[in-house]
Amino acid sequence: MSDIKSKGGAPIEDGDTVRTPYRGGKHEGQVEQIVTSEKQAKEALDGVKGAGHAPTVVFTDQNNKKVAHKPGAVTDLDKES
Repeated sequence: MSDIKSKGGAPIEDGDTVRTPYRGGKHEGQVEQIVTSEKQAKEALDGVKGAGHAPTVVFTDQNNKKVAHKPGAVTDLDKES
């Protein structure tokens, strides 16, 4: 179980479907990785669009682009719908 919580307070885990508003649209996809340390962030977030420091939720959005957002910015659709 993850200590990382979504905007609504639900714990976020690998495989959860998440969504976040972004520039008048949204990013939505399944969580691939939860980055919890700065060392892990340097390795995992190279070339990924979005948040560059831990903690970060990494997922591939509906446009097949890998993105990273802070946990407090995402809604966990599996647990908050």
